[in-house]
Amino acid sequence: MDKGLGAGIGDIISHFQNSSCSDGVQEPCIWASPGGARKIDIGKQIFCNRSLNMKNIVAVGFDMDYTLAQYKPETFESLAYDGTVRKLVYDLGYPEELLEWSFDWKYMVRGLVLDKKRGNILKMDRHKYVKVAYHGFREMSKEEKVEAYGNTLIRDAFDEPDYALIDTLFSLAEAYLFAQLVDFMDNNPGKVSKSTDYVRMYKDVRAAVDLCHRDGTLKQMVAKDPKTYINEDRSIVPMLKMLRESGRSTFLVTNSLWDYTTIVMNFLCGSHTLDGGITCNSDWLLYFDVVITGSAKPGFFHEDNRANLFQVEPESGMLLNTDNGTPMPQVGDISPGLLLKEKNGTCRIFQGGSVGHLHKLLSIESSSQVLYVGDHIYGDILRSKKVLGWRTMLVVPELEREVELLWELRDLRKKLHLLRNERDLIEDQIHHLKWSLKSEGIDVDEQRKMCTRMDDLEFHKVWGQLMKTGYQNSRFAHQVERFACLYTSQVSNLSLYSPDKYYRPSEDFMPHEFDIIPL
Repeated sequence: MDKGLGAGIGDIISHFQNSSCSDGVQEPCIWASPGGARKIDIGKQIFCNRSLNMKNIVAVGFDMDYTLAQYKPETFESLAYDGTVRKLVYDLGYPEELLEWSFDWKYMVRGLVLDKKRGNILKMDRHKYVKVAYHGFREMSKEEKVEAYGNTLIRDAFDEPDYALIDTLFSLAEAYLFAQLVDFMDNNPGKVSKSTDYVRMYKDVRAAVDLCHRDGTLKQMVAKDPKTYINEDRSIVPMLKMLRESGRSTFLVTNSLWDYTTIVMNFLCGSHTLDGGITCNSDWLLYFDVVITGSAKPGFFHEDNRANLFQVEPESGMLLNTDNGTPMPQVGDISPGLLLKEKNGTCRIFQGGSVGHLHKLLSIESSSQVLYVGDHIYGDILRSKKVLGWRTMLVVPELEREVELLWELRDLRKKLHLLRNERDLIEDQIHHLKWSLKSEGIDVDEQRKMCTRMDDLEFHKVWGQLMKTGYQNSRFAHQVERFACLYTSQVSNLSLYSPDKYYRPSEDFMPHEFDIIPL
């Protein structure tokens, strides 16, 4: 297993300088920054699981939603939650009092597992042992956890169809709503149909979410006011320019359709007016060689995918037939706008297709020449790496705050290792005392003293981390380690490093290996 680290620590490359901190630790500095190098914040660093030499990468691709476009959870997730609740009430017949519920967008985290049959929400370690479990919002006791998940001869795989993985930021709202419904049904048995169980409720939540997507409710709201729902990141355009100026191709592969994609990308990469507004145009296409919308990932990554590839006419959104990406003769007039773009050799826009089409469009000779950046462990990272052999970078927005906290507490780590050693000695003493109490010849006063001493020695501390469950890596951390060559908090962190950087594993600091206090 490869060990990873914060790329750039102690690593000196051309156009990339290091400066010493007050404590003597070498920290990386921004590549080619105006006025000289400056330090890269620990929360902005790129962490490396497997060595990746960017000089071998000829094309860099991006997902859009939750990768280039970081949605604001306090507005966008709340919008998704409210829309789902309305669908449950008005379309699926749930009680109207659900409309009074509110959403705590900070409550759920990625990496959790929903037990559909029991109505439980689980956090487990990399070996799939349940460490923390809630029934609705009630924490389960150790005995309840053992009864539910530790009393079988054959260990559960914790996979579909009985379980649901909370592996995307978009799924946090539906997980929260599921927990609310579990508590509601338990406390109000007469208000929910007798035929409705926890599994039925989860299916209804998923159906309500799908209804919100199908009727375009969410995307229409975002399209009207992108600034309310999407974080502005002024580093995206410089990052894309840097990659293209270094001679690499850039591409966008998104499941969103063209009408929504162009609105979001124009907001992220378009020209800003003096009053803070956005100029509506297609200038953002200058930063990409190929854009594929409606890609239907993860199916897009299968080489045997036979989906048709259509070219998109950007002004009208009209779809044109292609022969594996090559424009086909059209009956009647051909759009002058399309001819102009083809002639000038600028960005080509498509819908559908498969990874085979993409490789042909970009003249990719080897899958290992592609770096793909996404936010979804299964939809973006696992498939592209495991099926294709692409190099991968996972975007984990939650990582920024957690890494900053871990870095602040790095000295505490050393102390905790010493405390663990002391704890092991204490546990040995407790074990010895317990056996001594069972021995004959010890009077009542001596037994009382031993019991008092054991009460003083036994203790338990709790600390929760995204990447940890107790002293073990969490399931989410295990997936990150297995499938992501690189991972970081924001896609634009790529702009902080040289486009020719050689990312190497190290032993200094790695979020998924750094533990503080167990949960």
